[in-house]
Amino acid sequence: MSSNLAIKLRSGTQQAHTSAENVAFMKCFLQGVIDRNCFAKFLSNLYYVYSELEAALKSHVEHPVISTIYFLELNRQSSLEKDMVFYYGDNWREQITPSPVTQSYIDRIREISASEPALLLGHAYTRYMGDLSGGQMLQKVAQSALKLSGYDGTSFYNFEQIPDKKAFKDKYRQALNALPIDDITAERIVAEANNAFEFNLKMAQELEGSLIKALGQVLFNSLTRSQNSGSTEIAPAN
Repeated sequence: MSSNLAIKLRSGTQQAHTSAENVAFMKCFLQGVIDRNCFAKFLSNLYYVYSELEAALKSHVEHPVISTIYFLELNRQSSLEKDMVFYYGDNWREQITPSPVTQSYIDRIREISASEPALLLGHAYTRYMGDLSGGQMLQKVAQSALKLSGYDGTSFYNFEQIPDKKAFKDKYRQALNALPIDDITAERIVAEANNAFEFNLKMAQELEGSLIKALGQVLFNSLTRSQNSGSTEIAPAN
């Protein structure tokens, strides 16, 4: 039995991809206009998301669905902790808090972890596939725009244990496609992936006020005026 879940996820989230890439924060990011403080806050929110998601996935490692796509080399929490030290110093835990949308995102992960763990795949797919795809481009943009040395401040995007990202993504999609799940469950996972996109989109929108303050309204407007056609592999806010 094959679910063809990766195929369904790709087609079922295409519109969400495009919407995510047209969020003002991402438009500025893709054009190399990044405010250091906004970027640090962006990463701090992701720290909370990944900490919750990875704890949830680990707690269900024996689950018949989760076990198939549980790859430790994807984990981002420790990399994000390095970035927190870089931007906030050793006492970073005392300086950051999850934004309101981030807290809602965390609550949703906890909810489905307790009630329907298979839906966690929607969040794992949205984040990790984006990190391994468009996220790699965003890392280079951030390194250049913020004049960062090596992976300082962008450890989040550095998958040390995955040297061949294309090969890994192919393996991940094959694992998704081979999952023995019915069409109803597959549809629910796709719907949850779209929920994940929505949370990521709103997390990016939360940063717009700070970005306008840093850049000025005129520059912000000029950078965000055009509409991107979008792709199908760049997850939101990666």
